[in-house]
Amino acid sequence: MRQIVLDTETTGLEPSQGHRIIEIGCVELVNRRHTRRSFHQYLQPDREIDEGAIEVHGITNEFLTDKPRFADVAEDFLKFISGAELVIHNAPFDVGFINHELSLLGGGQGRLEDHCTVLDTLELARRLHPGQKNNLDALCRRYEVDNSNRELHGALLDAEILADVYLHMTGGQTSLTLEGREAEQAGQGGAQAIRRLAAERPPLPVLRASTTECEAHRRYLETLAAAGSCAWLELESLPGDS
Repeated sequence: MRQIVLDTETTGLEPSQGHRIIEIGCVELVNRRHTRRSFHQYLQPDREIDEGAIEVHGITNEFLTDKPRFADVAEDFLKFISGAELVIHNAPFDVGFINHELSLLGGGQGRLEDHCTVLDTLELARRLHPGQKNNLDALCRRYEVDNSNRELHGALLDAEILADVYLHMTGGQTSLTLEGREAEQAGQGGAQAIRRLAAERPPLPVLRASTTECEAHRRYLETLAAAGSCAWLELESLPGDS
């Protein structure tokens, strides 16, 4: 199963008021494992960023002056997410902005939902933890996901953090030990950090049995087969019900 964990940063809160996306960050999961593939792009919005938004993400108008526009990256973005399930925290916000950007292209690309499905982790968290805070910071504390580098919001960083939170929330692989398995079955899964394998790790060696070892294994199987036959004959000779 291919999933894309996605986050955006914007100039403000409402696309209906002309606000635009200024950053898109995506990370890829395949069969619930990080692939290290990502999509990340800052965007020129052709409008001023609200001061309140700058306080949240720290992205300034000056920083974006030489960045591409959404139209310039739309094809690559849609190709990256096509056919996947998008995992988004508070999905209506990001989906609404992306669909607004797609509509500005003239409608030829359709809507986001035409390219992929969407899972809202905020709705999932509310079902799992009713009556509690379920923003990303609160979920990081609850599942002990390290977000110490998150002084400001950032689309790629938040997508990476959300990926870890999502795997913990949905009972992701947190331990290969029996103790970890029992903890997950008791509803305590997710307390241990997910361990990622280094992308540059060397491949595991393949050790093949020697001719001598294969012959020894064959003789052992023959011995087991003979012993089984003897045991069966002994059972056959026992007195049975008449």
